[in-house]
Amino acid sequence: MRTTLTVSLPEEIDRGLAALVKRSGKSRSHVVQEALRRQIAIERFRGLREKLVPKGREAGFHTDEDVFKVIS
Repeated sequence: MRTTLTVSLPEEIDRGLAALVKRSGKSRSHVVQEALRRQIAIERFRGLREKLVPKGREAGFHTDEDVFKVIS
């Protein structure tokens, strides 16, 4: 199912979107859909990270280096 969404864009974002559309050769709709997909993925990742970091700390992982030592 598709939903149509009307969004008001500040001029600066609209210019950036127009430039990206021109450079990529993709439609405005496609570019905006991809941007939303990425943002949703980022937010999901942040939510998972927020839940998992405390568990990692409990397990003794306090830095990125601690993780890399185990997986390398």
